[in-house]
Amino acid sequence: MVDDDAMLCHLVRDYLEPMGFDVVFAHTGPEGLARALEPGLQAVILDVMLPGLDGVEVLRRIRASSRVPVLMLTGRGEETDRIVGLEVGADDYLPKTFSTRELLARLRAVLRRSSGVATQPVPAIDLPIEVGELLVDPAPRVAKLGGREISLTPIEFDLLLSLARACGRVKTREQLLRDASEREYEVFDRSIDIHVSSLRRKLGDDSKSPRYIRTVRSAGYMMPRPGAAIEET
Repeated sequence: MVDDDAMLCHLVRDYLEPMGFDVVFAHTGPEGLARALEPGLQAVILDVMLPGLDGVEVLRRIRASSRVPVLMLTGRGEETDRIVGLEVGADDYLPKTFSTRELLARLRAVLRRSSGVATQPVPAIDLPIEVGELLVDPAPRVAKLGGREISLTPIEFDLLLSLARACGRVKTREQLLRDASEREYEVFDRSIDIHVSSLRRKLGDDSKSPRYIRTVRSAGYMMPRPGAAIEET
């Protein structure tokens, strides 16, 4: 947990440790960045307002070399803070007025998304999916474009996988959020659009002539079948 509020850190630790978590702290941006990149870390709870280096810049530097799940905390409660955090690569966000139960639920959700498939045999639904030059492999949670691996956050991978599995069919925002997060979002939560925008950039997709993620107005998104008409509707 990276937060300059030492009392809050201790309160969170006292709540999470009986639930099986081992919680360590950092109280400045530079210290938090160093701790977040240590091997073996399972998740990061990251405040936006930090001394030395703000949380968004810490997240940007984490994402340059790590896919560790990051849950952003924002005390401002403004939509712009949440949007910026999600665009940079946060897996979820939580206003600082959170309840401990909600923190636990969201933390468990990002951990589930990042853990991938357990040691059970891989069913047919988890076989690799190919759409043109795009390969999405659920078991190792790897996506490749033209043979080169794409660096995705856990929620971006889940969204891409959901679209690939439904190739040629429209997925509503609510369906995508449910597939990617395993928790309920508000109907008007804009995080889905932010993650899709990030996915498009990483896929080199042009929103006006998309190969992989097409917007279907008033409906949601879809992954067109190769060779199908690709103009936006």
